[in-house]
Amino acid sequence: MYYLVYGFIYVVSLLPMWALYLLSDFVAWLLFDVCNYRYWVIRMNLNLAFPRKSQKERDEIAYRFARNFTDTFMETLKLFSASDAFIRERMPGDYHVFEDLYNKGLKCQVHMGHNFNWELGNLSFSLNSSYQMLGVYMPLKNKTMDRIFRKLRSRTGTILLPATDMRKSIMPYRDQQYLLGLVADQVPPRPERAFWMDFLGMPTGFIPGPEKGARAGNIPVVFVNITKEKRGYYYLHATLVTEDPARWPEGELTIQYRDFLQRVIRQHPDMWLWSHRRWKKPWKAEYIAQWIDLLPPPQRGINPYVSNKFV
Repeated sequence: MYYLVYGFIYVVSLLPMWALYLLSDFVAWLLFDVCNYRYWVIRMNLNLAFPRKSQKERDEIAYRFARNFTDTFMETLKLFSASDAFIRERMPGDYHVFEDLYNKGLKCQVHMGHNFNWELGNLSFSLNSSYQMLGVYMPLKNKTMDRIFRKLRSRTGTILLPATDMRKSIMPYRDQQYLLGLVADQVPPRPERAFWMDFLGMPTGFIPGPEKGARAGNIPVVFVNITKEKRGYYYLHATLVTEDPARWPEGELTIQYRDFLQRVIRQHPDMWLWSHRRWKKPWKAEYIAQWIDLLPPPQRGINPYVSNKFV
């Protein structure tokens, strides 16, 4: 099954970009306009994040998001056969930030969000820096697709570490100079241990692992976001946050990441993954010790994805 599916994907990836974008337009129309894929989740997320925008403005964000979503899917298919030169051309960026840290003999930890096109961004790190790239990923339940995406994500030299066994899988590289890439806006698997704060107007749990790992190893942290210059062409922006995170108080790095991610989303709202259920694990009063925001916590949380919204 792996060879059949991979072979089909590879053949499709040989199509020119103009043909893939025609296919993207059709898939976007079919998926979002006809089938209403995750319509309610997308609209609910946008209503929560942008309550002061008009319905027309939120609909426009949803429309542009849908087209970015399918464009990203087609661009990811293209990466199965694309050359290294194609990747470099489509994702230039501020890679000097990483070279400066590398030349100082330091490790580096990258925090980014589900910002289109993160698959292209992942491959570009290894091609544009001297670091050994380590990428944390969540294994897929479908074994065939998991194997296919592991092959794709490692094609430029990235070593993949499963998020389900992160502590053990990173041990062989602890004494090496590496760049660790983390998509840090995931829903925390254990909300009682998450860092909680206000995010886009909602009480939100953030995974504590990225901050704790950076502070424990005193690893410099870089925040990364991607902007879309035109269709198929992106730019990777890298911001050095600190070379000395061990000196920061607990929670501060995650607050800084929250602030960064909010700015990125508000500047380019159609570039974030609105189809995932970011607030499916609501705030509970019993998490009070994990609340790190300056704003007071709410009395009770809201789960917008169920009919009984309050918990």
